[in-house]
Amino acid sequence: MPIAMSPSKLSIAIAAILIASGGAAIAQTAPDTENGRYALSPAGDGFLRLDTRTGTVSTCTKNSAGWACYMVPDERAALDTEIGRLQADNDKLKGELAARAPSGKIDEALPKSDQLKKAEPKAAEGERKIEIPLPSDQDVDRVMSFLEKAWRRLIDMANRVQSDVNGGKI
Repeated sequence: MPIAMSPSKLSIAIAAILIASGGAAIAQTAPDTENGRYALSPAGDGFLRLDTRTGTVSTCTKNSAGWACYMVPDERAALDTEIGRLQADNDKLKGELAARAPSGKIDEALPKSDQLKKAEPKAAEGERKIEIPLPSDQDVDRVMSFLEKAWRRLIDMANRVQSDVNGGKI
């Protein structure tokens, strides 16, 4: 038995069916695999999605709007990029080093020289002559004066100790 509805009731019923079917699309249990292109594996609160055509991996999580998939950074691609950068730097530095190198080839080795090396004393007939600077007469007089004062003080001190032992009698 057909149900007779007014056009406004019919449009409301169609809208309700569309809303209900749209809710079913949101209520999917997993992201779409697009006819076998993606392989899904459960991981934590979501899935890991492998693109079987390109080999890229994504993490898929469910949020309020539905499933969202984000690519996982590819460590191999990052390493390949870094290796390429380092090779380019290496080539550049080799070129700079080659530009600094002397243009002509040197046949003989350069002599080694040590500027810090002291000159050896000259030996005459197998004997070494070492010169020691002697003190001047003035320096000798100063040393003698110091020794005389030190000797007098030592004698005075010995006399005081002797008098203290004898009770003040010398």
